[in-house]
Amino acid sequence: MPREAIVERTMRAGRLRVEIYTDRRSMGAAAAYAVAQQMRNLMAKTARVVMVFAAAPSQNEFLATLASFEGLAWDKVIAFHMDEYVGLPEEARQSFRSYLRQHLFDLVCPSQVHLIDGNAPQLEGECQRYARLLEANPVDIVCAGIGENGHLAFNDPSVADFEDRKRVKVVELDERCRLQQVHDGCFTDLSEVPERAVTLTIPALMAAKWVYCVVPGLSKAEAVRDTIKAPIDTRCPATILRRHPRATLFLDGDSARLL
Repeated sequence: MPREAIVERTMRAGRLRVEIYTDRRSMGAAAAYAVAQQMRNLMAKTARVVMVFAAAPSQNEFLATLASFEGLAWDKVIAFHMDEYVGLPEEARQSFRSYLRQHLFDLVCPSQVHLIDGNAPQLEGECQRYARLLEANPVDIVCAGIGENGHLAFNDPSVADFEDRKRVKVVELDERCRLQQVHDGCFTDLSEVPERAVTLTIPALMAAKWVYCVVPGLSKAEAVRDTIKAPIDTRCPATILRRHPRATLFLDGDSARLL
């Protein structure tokens, strides 16, 4: 496996480790190296590793590098993803199922891949089904991002709940979150962006043993600043990462510019 990129600067925010790299490529490579190392450590001790993946352009470099490593025993991996739009065709390029198949799952072939069906006729039933799967497969590693509004998965400030009793729920997406999908080039206009999604909740994500959060780009600089410096509050859901005992935030020079 290639050597990880050289970190430019590190810091701590509560229990959260922060690593800053010069550019997106170095950041993605470093995050992939760290995740792969942890996967190897776990695989030496256990028969399976349960992982949850984010789907967004911010994850491109990270996932490309992770998929390129030789010798990782993906046949020991049970894979989940953290959110999905409601009502978007599964084959649509903006579908998170489609994204993760293209960028990871079809390349590495995990032993099991559990996908959220955003088109299920009974969405509450789909949430319960996915929650049962998560309960039966305690998560080892979450590979996450942070939204422009500080969201984790689709837990926007308006719906985030640090004490949520649900593992999976249907949420209304706020306008800033939906605009981000336009800024990312996933949709050409706000009117095209779905208004609802199914998401893992904050407690479901925080229950993972390790969290690796990859956040590049100028558009994320304010959210990164708030994640590290703002009060731990649902006004910036990602601030909760500062309470996780084994979380690492990977940044590039653009996303770290306000630190």
